[in-house]
Amino acid sequence: MDTKPLDLYPTRGVSQGGTRGVRAHPTSGVRKGILMGGKSRTLTLLPNNDYRLNRKNIKQKEMEFKSLTNIETSFRQIRLYAFVFAIVCVAVSGYAVYASYSFAKEQREKIYVLDQGKSLMLALSQDASRNRPVEAREHVRRFHELFFTIAPDKDAIEKNMERAFVLCDKSAFNYYKDLAEKGYYNRAISGNVNQRIEVDSIHCNFNTYPYAVTTYAREFIVRQSNVTERSLVTTCTLQNSVRSDNNPQGFLMENFLVKENRDIQTYKR
Repeated sequence: MDTKPLDLYPTRGVSQGGTRGVRAHPTSGVRKGILMGGKSRTLTLLPNNDYRLNRKNIKQKEMEFKSLTNIETSFRQIRLYAFVFAIVCVAVSGYAVYASYSFAKEQREKIYVLDQGKSLMLALSQDASRNRPVEAREHVRRFHELFFTIAPDKDAIEKNMERAFVLCDKSAFNYYKDLAEKGYYNRAISGNVNQRIEVDSIHCNFNTYPYAVTTYAREFIVRQSNVTERSLVTTCTLQNSVRSDNNPQGFLMENFLVKENRDIQTYKR
């Protein structure tokens, strides 16, 4: 049975080997041809238009892939910029809060006072805890000056003792009462004796509360003919108290004890 070619257009001439040439239809990629021996074969042909269209599709897909890659990269960059911007905003806000707090603290440390109602003066306040050791030593020093300063005047002695008792508890009154019973103050009044004190050093231990204090001082008992110098060592504890006009440092001495009160030397005036 004879086989007819399908949609083939014969070409002129015969190819080498006796095979008749076959020309494909311009719009078809697969065609059948008839060989001279009567056998049929299938030929796959790719026209120029299909090849160009395929390359165009590949280029278009490559452009779309590049576009998607650029979009993803841009999104990552935007996300990074947003994160950096958020960090900068937090840092700026934190610095602003810190600067505002520091400025307000500095302003609270400034005190404006009137100089006789005429002009304003700026006084800088300090933290009270920084001056606490100084205030403690001044409190103890003031007590010793009031308690151990004696004049040959009963009213002067009583006024000094009243002011000293405000700075200390009952232990100071007990020591005063003991001296009064022994006639110490009466002998000072009758003998026209003056007594004064010089505080050498005051050691305060602020590592424990109540604060332990040791005072080293010298007493000078001045008589008409001579002067007696004595060594005085006292101990006490300090507790925080309310500030007042009579107690400006805000301390209270407790457990006042005279550990040493001995004569060092006596010399003529």
